[in-house]
Amino acid sequence: MRKLGVFLLGLLLSFGFFCSNHPWIYATAEEKSVYIGGMPAGFTLSAGGVQVLGFCDVMTESGTCSPASKAGLHAGDTIIGAAGVKVETVSDLNEVINKTGENALLLTVCRGETEMEIEVRPAKDKVTQRFKIGVLIRDGISGIGTVTYIEKDTGRFGALGHAVVSSKNETLKISDGAVYPCSIIGVSKGVRGKAGELRGMFLAEKSLGSAEKLCTCGIYGKISGDFDKKSLKTATASTQNVKIGKASVYSTVSGETPCEYEIEIVKVDKNNKENKNYVIKITDEELISQTGGIVQGMSGSPILQNGNLVGAITHVFINDPTRGYGISIDELLAQ
Repeated sequence: MRKLGVFLLGLLLSFGFFCSNHPWIYATAEEKSVYIGGMPAGFTLSAGGVQVLGFCDVMTESGTCSPASKAGLHAGDTIIGAAGVKVETVSDLNEVINKTGENALLLTVCRGETEMEIEVRPAKDKVTQRFKIGVLIRDGISGIGTVTYIEKDTGRFGALGHAVVSSKNETLKISDGAVYPCSIIGVSKGVRGKAGELRGMFLAEKSLGSAEKLCTCGIYGKISGDFDKKSLKTATASTQNVKIGKASVYSTVSGETPCEYEIEIVKVDKNNKENKNYVIKITDEELISQTGGIVQGMSGSPILQNGNLVGAITHVFINDPTRGYGISIDELLAQ
């Protein structure tokens, strides 16, 4: 792995695509004491195999074909084995395919919660002279998001606030992942009709923790035991007294240290089924001058009101970058 890698913060963000299938959950009876986040973190997430994103044709001497599609693979399948060999990376799969040649290859595939075996016969590409099965695949994703909170008693964290989705708007699943500190090195300001974005750099020489769960409310995991939390402020995670009015958001738009910025909560909808529990407006002139408002990369930035952590930013309004949606802390903690 490279020590430093530059990524657009939008890699993990998908403004407009997220949902929740469970009703609003009141957590006031089990209020948690948490560290306030707002710091950027780099995530490398493993798919636990090779995910099938789609299909492509193999150019052979006798014409074009897609052996994988013909064999019955589906977009969204995860290949976890080939010819009895465990498959964890794209390189693993390609190696087995080339060793198999034109012979039938038995793939072990996970489709949802079901594991099955599918037989596919590789085809020889006439240009590269390598055997292929005609799939678009990946073995994981990398990108940067914002940490919302760290639980004081367990060290567990929540980040991002919304689902990581594929090109087909399907929620991605992971088996595990690593988390690294990041530094924000640039920003493209948001304007009406176009979302802005933060640009960040992995600081991969040290670990921030591990990512263990990916769901409709973001990324969850555990912070490393040697992570220095002394500089972080604490708050009670509670929506008991949340209301329309002044609030603040912690976010990092330069470097590694989050700053507090003024916002307003202009709408509260505790029963929203799509995690659009708040409509917020950025009122801090300094933040507006730096970013234009909410930009890609700020998702997960914690929202505070009257000293309580009440939620996190998730989405921006494309027609007004100073406004966007937020998710309730109750929804985040319910995961």
